[in-house]
Amino acid sequence: MTSELENLVQLLARLRAPGGCAWDREQTHESLVRYLVEETYELVDAIESGSREELLEELGDVLYQVLFHSDIAAHTPGEEFDIEDVAAHMAKKMVGRHPHVFGDATADTADAVAARWEDLKSIEKPARTSVLDGVPKAMPALALADKMLGKGAKTSVEVEGADVPDDEDALGDVLLSVVAGAREKGLDPERALRARLRRLEDDIRAAEAAAAGAME
Repeated sequence: MTSELENLVQLLARLRAPGGCAWDREQTHESLVRYLVEETYELVDAIESGSREELLEELGDVLYQVLFHSDIAAHTPGEEFDIEDVAAHMAKKMVGRHPHVFGDATADTADAVAARWEDLKSIEKPARTSVLDGVPKAMPALALADKMLGKGAKTSVEVEGADVPDDEDALGDVLLSVVAGAREKGLDPERALRARLRRLEDDIRAAEAAAAGAME
């Protein structure tokens, strides 16, 4: 008896096989990006809405995107991996990233786990020379800012924090008022923050270069 996940994999394979769906067969990794982004945001909405039914549906939509890309890869010369390979790679990665669970290492707090995670990532990806390598620049500006500030904290670069409220509801009011003020002045807050983040990136990479030079 096959599982529901196996049934879904077989259903997708049939859709993309000769005699199946012409649209599905024509899709590529690149053409599906817009749908992956859209489905991801819809999943975020479902999580924030708290609806079980919407969460179930949107998780399925994101899962389908992963299966779709895996099926494309399975039939693309030079890629030639399927969802089983994806799962095997992820399982190996999680075991390697959790030596405090699957090995003899110790990490008793969430902070210790996060620190060890970063250390293991640096070992796995030695080609990365900056704390910013691997940070996706296409993230929404606020999320990207938070990510880059966290990375920048590992260098000598500091950004002074503004006075903010102590709870997120009030913080949301402040952020919304900033956007409203920007609109009144004809300014684009998303573009403005991204421009500032590009300068922050330059500062972080310069600080890393200076630190590396001082060590030589």
